[in-house]
Amino acid sequence: MSATRAADAADDFRGPLDIARAATVVLDGRDTVVGWSPAATELLGFGAHEAVGRPLSAFLSPLPAEGPLPAASDRPAGAEPPRASGLGGAAGPVGPARPGPGPPSGGNEIRLARHRDGHELLVATTVCPLAGGTDGTDGAGGLGADSPGRVLVAAELGALRQWESRLALLQGLATQSPVGLAIYDTDLRLTWSNTAYEREIGKPLAEYRGMRADELYSGGTFVTPGYPKTLDAVMHHVIDTGEPILDLHFQGIPPSDPGTEHLWSCSYYRLQDADGHVFGVCEDAFDISDRQRAQQRLALLVEVGRRIGTVLDVVTTAEEIAEVTVPEFAAAVRVDIARVTVMSGELPATGSSAAMDLLRVGEHSVDPAAADAAEPLYPGAPGSPADRYPPVTYPPGSPQDRSLASGGLVLDDNVLVVPLRVGGSVLGLVTFVRSPRPEVSDRPLSRGPANTFDNGEVALADELAARAAVCIDNARRFTRERSASLALQRQLLPHHVPPQSAVEIAYRYLPSDDVTGVGGDWFDVIPLSGTRVGLVVGDVVGHGLQAAATMGRLRTSVRAFAQLDMAPDELLTRLDDLVGQPLDERPGTRDGAASDAYDELTTGATCLYAVYDPVSRRCVMARAGHLPPAVVHLDGRVTFPDLPAGPPLGLGGLPFESMEIELPVGSLLALFTDGLVEARDHDIDQGLDALGRVLGGPAASLEELCDRAVSELVPDATTADDTALLLARTRQLDEGQVAEWELPAEAMTVGRARELATRQLGTWGLEELSFATELVVSELVTNAVRYGGGPLRLRLIRDRTLLCEVADTAHTSPHLRHSAEDDEGGRGLFIVAQLVQRWGTRYTPAGKTIWTEQAFPPVEFG
Repeated sequence: MSATRAADAADDFRGPLDIARAATVVLDGRDTVVGWSPAATELLGFGAHEAVGRPLSAFLSPLPAEGPLPAASDRPAGAEPPRASGLGGAAGPVGPARPGPGPPSGGNEIRLARHRDGHELLVATTVCPLAGGTDGTDGAGGLGADSPGRVLVAAELGALRQWESRLALLQGLATQSPVGLAIYDTDLRLTWSNTAYEREIGKPLAEYRGMRADELYSGGTFVTPGYPKTLDAVMHHVIDTGEPILDLHFQGIPPSDPGTEHLWSCSYYRLQDADGHVFGVCEDAFDISDRQRAQQRLALLVEVGRRIGTVLDVVTTAEEIAEVTVPEFAAAVRVDIARVTVMSGELPATGSSAAMDLLRVGEHSVDPAAADAAEPLYPGAPGSPADRYPPVTYPPGSPQDRSLASGGLVLDDNVLVVPLRVGGSVLGLVTFVRSPRPEVSDRPLSRGPANTFDNGEVALADELAARAAVCIDNARRFTRERSASLALQRQLLPHHVPPQSAVEIAYRYLPSDDVTGVGGDWFDVIPLSGTRVGLVVGDVVGHGLQAAATMGRLRTSVRAFAQLDMAPDELLTRLDDLVGQPLDERPGTRDGAASDAYDELTTGATCLYAVYDPVSRRCVMARAGHLPPAVVHLDGRVTFPDLPAGPPLGLGGLPFESMEIELPVGSLLALFTDGLVEARDHDIDQGLDALGRVLGGPAASLEELCDRAVSELVPDATTADDTALLLARTRQLDEGQVAEWELPAEAMTVGRARELATRQLGTWGLEELSFATELVVSELVTNAVRYGGGPLRLRLIRDRTLLCEVADTAHTSPHLRHSAEDDEGGRGLFIVAQLVQRWGTRYTPAGKTIWTEQAFPPVEFG
């Protein structure tokens, strides 16, 4: 503040009725003007030569009892008339609007003044009697005409009201303002403070006047970055530079509340007189602790939303609750979750604590006194969650027991128990504990949260628990669905692949990570007629229970179509038709509406199907949007056949094409899904190159190759997509296991065929099967001669069973039927079906093949 501004402010505080600045009139004993000040001339327009000697009534008159009054400069239109102020010009209520003639004793009076130019104005006046060498009275006891009697001071009423408003403002700051005000001298000793400051200190001003600021708030510090940390340094900076400092945050413990840390917003400015002499610094301090706590609570809620529920895991979510709330909200936090929720994702039973089996899955503490004496946690220990986390029981009447019984929160001294509620179920409990504060006589030692919970903090804890419960419930639902999906997937995938004469098999399946969920990758090994084997891998779009169920439907369909001896391209065509079936035939809701989930998961599914024949060493394969297989040749060279890429299943519109290749004995065929070769950090081509290097490496068993491929391509054993790998090393049947003849389509051929079959069974030592085999061969060859066309081919294969095949050039298949008593034919195929384990028809480009399969006779041990 400049010196001129300071002088003006000093004049303002003198008041309009101060004799040094107000209009002053000296009156004799008969109210005749004997003295007239320049300020009176400025107020009323009359000069001293015009006023002296005239009666006071020529200039001032009492307020009229009736009629309008001139508007005061500070009075709005229609407001109440002004009232006389208190004694001596001090601030106080204005007096009666229309007092009677003459001034009230010892008070101010509102009068009507007449200006020299003729207009009227309201003025406030006060009168002071004069005392001199004579008492100014005549012998009769009255005032002498020539003797000064009194001094009248007048000021415009509006100026007086403005001055009174300023005084009222100062009075309010001193006694009613919530902002603490204190004045310190240049030695930083307190000289004055208002009532709010006294409440902060907890003592009257007289008891701490003269103390230094750092003595009143020892241990406090400024926390606003970029400013000095101590009161002494900040005040000295203001005194030395004259620069005010605004909204500086000071953290400390007030003497009136030694158990709690407070935060103030402080401002400082230098004080100086009208001549510019500095005599101190003023401090404005407003307690913003409540606002800070509200901001901290809001920040804690934001932090909870950011840090809780990062993964869909019940235990991890519970641990996050404990970590995020310590030490900002409590000294210790314990999270207990129902065992069924942790283990299987189910909702627990509700009721008393005895009805719930709880596990301590989360605990965090910064105060050893607040830690629970229960069995410690072992989150890193191997085994199931039940082995890593101890069970918890609560004694009857404990806060936790009462919370479980009531289903609501319980506050008991410094312990707050909040249930994790979801709908009508309680998943567990969160226990917040605060440390008891030590009682100290001179200086508080504790900081952070209070030792008890107020209403706002109880509401905050309830909100924290509600948000945490939602996250735990989401994790619980995911755990339940993932467990169901894994169980379904384990049931649908092959548990055991029986040995095959055609190939040696090894496989690996890796489910996706916990975040992505169970996927729809699958594989299968299907025994086919003629010792052939079908190899299949597929991938369903999406994850979860629906994906696992869709995978099961597709795998079942592929196995059913394969048992019909369909060629790979025909099988994929039938599978594509099944996936793209009309909407009203798709699985849906009970009212027949089609399921969108089914459409999304099945459309875009991929599949690779290959059939290997160990007799011809030929492999026929086709694919529907899937990656081609890898072929490892005998010299270690790895190739990926240029197999025609059909569209994914369900899209329709394009045909599927098959490819036939020859695989020498010992060749390796690798079928896999994209989860093995595709990852976020590399593309499919890099993954295919890496797979080729693993498969083409030094000779090893198929199990070792599977392990190498998984460790090389899926080093963490988990990916965002599940992974399937199927390895098949080709074999060939020995020449002595296969007997084949070409026969003409003649009636004599039937006997010849029986003779050849009987002789071959004798060579193999299977004479016990001769009778049944003769009947089978006789019926099949007779049908081929009668209904088919030549040449015929008869083939016997001695493998794990005895296989008999008769091929002709016709494409019509015989049908099993039950003949009536009067039918002359139709019983032969029925008899064949009773003699063999199974039979069927396989179509080829040249015609068809009818095949049967017989079990070997049991081996008798002597």
